Amino acid sequence: MTDQKKNEYSASNIQVLEGLEAVRKRPAMYIGDIGVKGLHHLVYEVVDNSIDEALAGYCRNIQVFIHEDNSISVHDDGRGIPTDMHIKEGRSALEVVMTVLHAGGKFDKDTYKVSGGLHGVGVSCVNALSSHLRAEVHRNGAIYEQEYAIGKPQYSVREIGKSDRTGTSVTFTPDSSIFTTTVYNYETLSARLRELSYLNKGISLTITDLREKEEDGTHPTETFFSEGGLSEFVLYLDQTREQLLEKPIHVEGVRDNVAVEVAITYNASYSENIHSYVNNINTIEGGTHVAGFRAAITRVFKGYGDKQGMFEKLKFDVTGEDFREGLTTVISVKVPEPQFEGQTKTKLGNSEVMGIVNTAVGDAITNFLEENPREARTIIQKVILAATARHAARKAREMVQRKSVLGSNSLPGKLADCASKDPEASELFLVEGDSAGGTAKQGRDRHFQAILPLRGKILNVEKAMEYKIYENEEIRNMFTAMGVKIGTAEDDKALDISKLRYHKIVIMCDADVDGSHITTLILTFFFRYMRALVEQGYIYIAAPPLYLVKKGKEQVYCWNDQQRDIAIQQLGKGREDSVNIQRYKGLGEMNAEQLWDTTMDPNTRTLRRISIDNGAEADHTFSMLMGDEVPPRREFIEKHAKYAKIDV
Repeated sequence: MTDQKKNEYSASNIQVLEGLEAVRKRPAMYIGDIGVKGLHHLVYEVVDNSIDEALAGYCRNIQVFIHEDNSISVHDDGRGIPTDMHIKEGRSALEVVMTVLHAGGKFDKDTYKVSGGLHGVGVSCVNALSSHLRAEVHRNGAIYEQEYAIGKPQYSVREIGKSDRTGTSVTFTPDSSIFTTTVYNYETLSARLRELSYLNKGISLTITDLREKEEDGTHPTETFFSEGGLSEFVLYLDQTREQLLEKPIHVEGVRDNVAVEVAITYNASYSENIHSYVNNINTIEGGTHVAGFRAAITRVFKGYGDKQGMFEKLKFDVTGEDFREGLTTVISVKVPEPQFEGQTKTKLGNSEVMGIVNTAVGDAITNFLEENPREARTIIQKVILAATARHAARKAREMVQRKSVLGSNSLPGKLADCASKDPEASELFLVEGDSAGGTAKQGRDRHFQAILPLRGKILNVEKAMEYKIYENEEIRNMFTAMGVKIGTAEDDKALDISKLRYHKIVIMCDADVDGSHITTLILTFFFRYMRALVEQGYIYIAAPPLYLVKKGKEQVYCWNDQQRDIAIQQLGKGREDSVNIQRYKGLGEMNAEQLWDTTMDPNTRTLRRISIDNGAEADHTFSMLMGDEVPPRREFIEKHAKYAKIDV
């Protein structure tokens, strides 16, 4: 072939992807990724269709089943997807919905006033990324079905029986040639269904895991149903915190076709926890509804405190963030035509929503303060303490960040920095203990890997006032080494990561109970005070091996019991007494070469990237694990004890 022929660019080079081919060609464009997150997103898309029916007033029960082969079934008792002939397409409406992108009743505002699925990609995308999907519709006294393989109908929609109910059932098997994993996590799915039950009160959502069996022979199952909606949601989120209000402040109303529901409560903690949703979509970047809420909180509480003369003795002004310390709230708006923006398209941009939320929340809080003077005084006293602590925290931060430009002279003495100055190429290992830190320093690649040893267990930030955090030496060292800055002229708690020195921050702790505790302490710190680093994918956990199985000169590293058993089978012919098994409980038990080969070498290591799939559930889990309340933590431990392996 001539060079001229190679460089030719004509109409023949333009590919047109028919139907759902585009989804299979670039799946990450439609569902985010092809890993665990994208896999679970398939379920959410199907459930969203059922939720849309519920929002329209036609569905009360939604059931999700995880089958033994990790296929998923979603059943609802809605009206059932129409199966009659679609005039324009010349085929059944069911087939159109299942095989055409952006097809469905949610685009007709007479059918669905609001729709959560509108922000997503629809069940047709799920169909495209499934090796097999079967849709069953109960409608008009009959049962209809159609099956698909990688999105293609296997036959025309057909009637297979009679029915005295209505509803839709979708069963699909994720395509293993697309996804890096096809194993569903029960806890992840149940957390989303729990969230949806609070956001859509009066709807029953059930999940059943057919892969597992309880001692009595039944399958693990949970049903989520909420009558109180968001009021119950904030109580669930705050169940491990000391409450300052007898019951949450609840806001609910509709204005200009925008439905607003907000629940507000205060606790004795030091963090602000705002979780916002638009049409059931978690708007992790906030937006106009959150801005309206914050404006109302500051305006009404400050006006009340000034009127009561409660701020007179303060030598400094209170700010908006002071009114939000110890605040837990959930904001949910249902918007007919949502406009999303932001880095992840999860920030609401509708300007009219700000005023609607501001007015609704402001009126509700004003009424609450007038009717509950004792609780109002408790909140204002909390605000005064927050303002005082903020000033103390600012001074503590200034001690950490005194030098505006980080150079080699201002870095922590314990830090063994890397030669590279390119953040994208640089890695920082936070290593448990000086001993393991020394081994890591010897084993690392000095060009791009930096080591910061951490002495003992860092401060539990869940139970500490902010200024105490900046006084903690290990936390100060992390701030300084990473080059991040907290606090701006507008917001004392804003995180500035523009000078972040490493784009991989790896937590490397021992594979024992203490190591797990230290990892959790560090993750709590990142979640509460450096959340942007987690959201942008900069935080990782190293995975050192648990075992070294040796026989003569042959050796195999193993990361779990299954791999160990396979190694025994291969090296020892199934006999554990022919082989030598070393159980690594600490990083210090490995020499520098072993640590590099197994845990630090980019070509052979395993790193677990930390992400936030469900912010509300993560908030609840951290407060439960690291807070003061013992009973919820004990219940969690008892529930998950069967998964634990304890070394004696």
